[in-house]
Amino acid sequence: MSMLDGSDKDKYLEWSMAFKQNYIARCVAKADEAVAADNYEMAFGLYSAAIKLDSLSHLLFAYRGKAKLGRSLYVEALSDADKVIELNPSSSLGYELKYAALQGAQRHDEAIEVITTMLSKLDNAPDAHIQKLHQDFLRSEAVDAVQRVIHTHLENAPLRLLNTTTGRVCDREAQIHAFMESTEYKELLYSWMTHARIQTGPIQNAVAKYFSWVMLSHRWELKELLLHDIKDKVIYDLDAVGATVKLQMFCKITRDAGFCWAWSDTCCIDQNNNVEVQRSVNSMFVWYRHSALTIVYLWDVPPWAKAGALASSVWNTRGWTIQEFLAPNVVLFYKADWTLYLNDHSRNHKKSLAIMQELEDSTGIDVQALVAFRPGMTNAREKLQWASTRATTLQEDVAYSLFGIFGVHLPVIYGEMKQNALGRLLQEIIARSGDITTLDWIGKSSQFNSCLPADISSYEAPRLLPSLSEDEIQSSVSLLRHTVTVESASNLYTLLDNLSAPRFANFRLQLPCIAFPITEIRRWSGQGQETCFTYHVKADGLQDLLIDTEDRLFQFSQARPTQQTFLLARLWNRNELGLPDFADDEAMEAWSSRLSTPSSMPLSLLELGRSPKQYEPVESELHSRALRLIAHLGQPFSALLLAQQRGGEYKRIASDYNITAKVKDMTAVHDMMGVKTLEIL
Repeated sequence: MSMLDGSDKDKYLEWSMAFKQNYIARCVAKADEAVAADNYEMAFGLYSAAIKLDSLSHLLFAYRGKAKLGRSLYVEALSDADKVIELNPSSSLGYELKYAALQGAQRHDEAIEVITTMLSKLDNAPDAHIQKLHQDFLRSEAVDAVQRVIHTHLENAPLRLLNTTTGRVCDREAQIHAFMESTEYKELLYSWMTHARIQTGPIQNAVAKYFSWVMLSHRWELKELLLHDIKDKVIYDLDAVGATVKLQMFCKITRDAGFCWAWSDTCCIDQNNNVEVQRSVNSMFVWYRHSALTIVYLWDVPPWAKAGALASSVWNTRGWTIQEFLAPNVVLFYKADWTLYLNDHSRNHKKSLAIMQELEDSTGIDVQALVAFRPGMTNAREKLQWASTRATTLQEDVAYSLFGIFGVHLPVIYGEMKQNALGRLLQEIIARSGDITTLDWIGKSSQFNSCLPADISSYEAPRLLPSLSEDEIQSSVSLLRHTVTVESASNLYTLLDNLSAPRFANFRLQLPCIAFPITEIRRWSGQGQETCFTYHVKADGLQDLLIDTEDRLFQFSQARPTQQTFLLARLWNRNELGLPDFADDEAMEAWSSRLSTPSSMPLSLLELGRSPKQYEPVESELHSRALRLIAHLGQPFSALLLAQQRGGEYKRIASDYNITAKVKDMTAVHDMMGVKTLEIL
């Protein structure tokens, strides 16, 4: 093989280099055509072939990385971006590519770091393109940061609001657009671009201040303005008559208080959009909760009204208004002439002792809940009692207006009727909380389930059963300690402890209870044909009792027995086990403190007066709790009268009367083995 001389070698190298460059150029051109045709697999192959010929070209990695971005292959694009920066750290291409890949991968914080790094390295570059990139990136990053804060803030905001400045109703997009045109927004961008980077705190403060909204709580008049009445109109230009005046005054007072946005249920919800109605009903409590202010308008309270007028206002009788004054943190009450109630010019009437006392007296809701209400399942029956005397125009709203109070989200189905709506709500409360006090009511049974009331007014009567004092419990425990064996007490405790919580399935209630078989039902003699009947009832283990009811009960006795089973059921409440409520921090702290009592003798043994050597601490604690449980079970209780059906299920009967039952002998409570779970229709 002949050797090339120097001249031929130079020509060969020159030709080889030209060929390689030509081939690379053709690969890139073909790859660009493939990208345009959405043939990314071919494009990636061509770019990779070019890179094999010239692995030091940062441009080739940039081309391939950009193509990967177009295919949303952010991780792969990120790898190419790092290679571009490695090969040419003085170029902005790699930083731009990496920024775009991180943004696409939702790794925003890392994207900001990339921009910061690029600006620090290239800040003094004379290239005009770099300077422009500097400004563009700063502005883009500022816009993105503000947008993220806006969307986070508006998650708890109404879908549609009234602009108190323009007088127009705005959807979410229009609200954001108004902010983009505002002085506040321009100042944010200027501050960001001037200082290169600012903390998100100032953005959050500016967004929260601009988008703060004020809610209206009021009693609807006969003719209210709806969304279609004000859409594409300026409310301040409408004829000042009827309910229009109310809306105009509400917006003016909101505007004068320094707030740009206002919400009224009449015109800020599209009543014809079922999806929007569903979302609004389930979100309304949150909207009131996060409002900067809630204005309560009392149209029937005259300008000269004195203390007490709020309590007698029709506003105070409506179902929806209960959440409208419990949810907000800041509330102001206005009279018919739009002057402040009791001339109280403080910033928050929830801090007015006189007004809150008036509300407590008229609603039965204690001041602490009025001022700092916490939604949830705790004290469910008490919350139902709050709503028991309130009315709604649409019957289903009796239940829907309480969704936020209990912190539940359920389908809104107008037309399902009151009993079904209330039944679904109560079913959810019982299923999630296990709170059987919601089954403690007097009235007509619901068609949804016989253990649930047909109307919320059935909760109006308070629970009247007395509770034992600690001294009475200790006295009972002392008596039981000498008559009930450890084994008997522990067996009963364990049996009740193993009962599952009440639950619903297909409108059927699985009800844990202690059941007492009825041996006789006999109508009280000497009665005529009254609408209310009195029956003498005997049940195993219980003292005889009289039941007044409008229902006609099937009469039977030992001499004339029946094949149908009747029971008096004591609802099982797990609180009687004496265990701490894990959702209650104070209860858990007290429980922990009790278990860690600094003594060589466990507290339960001290209570029992026994030697530490006789019992292990766990056994003694269980025995002590078991005796306390028996003491509670020996007290009078509200019983349900249940009648067995043909399929073996039960139904509640005679629900219009509060049946108070009592065991015959407290010391024999441990022998009651009617602990079971019944299926109730």
